[in-house]
Amino acid sequence: MMIRLRDVNGLAGKLRRMSAVRFEAVVKKSMAQIYQRAQLNSKQGGIGTPIDSGELRASLSMQGDVVGYAKTYAPHVEYGHRTRGGGYVKGQRFLKKNVDKQRPVFKRDIIEQIRRA
Repeated sequence: MMIRLRDVNGLAGKLRRMSAVRFEAVVKKSMAQIYQRAQLNSKQGGIGTPIDSGELRASLSMQGDVVGYAKTYAPHVEYGHRTRGGGYVKGQRFLKKNVDKQRPVFKRDIIEQIRRA
């Protein structure tokens, strides 16, 4: 018995493109869900962006597969910071909690796309 494969490079290219499109779709879906969750507050069921003046949440943006905050103080709220008086304000880890909540959804979506292939 003999199996002859023709146009293996063409097939490989098609599979690669198909996989890339599916992967990109899963990434965009996950980023959209992270963005939507960041817009909610804890009373609305979201992990949400901490609100003091509302500026941080207003600076939230999503461009392609990137979700982030434009305010320069966002990392200080996320990770914590020292105060002028020598104290320390603990970080709220709002973005990390959001990403952690999305992780199993992302994994499930990737596995589903692999099964479809």
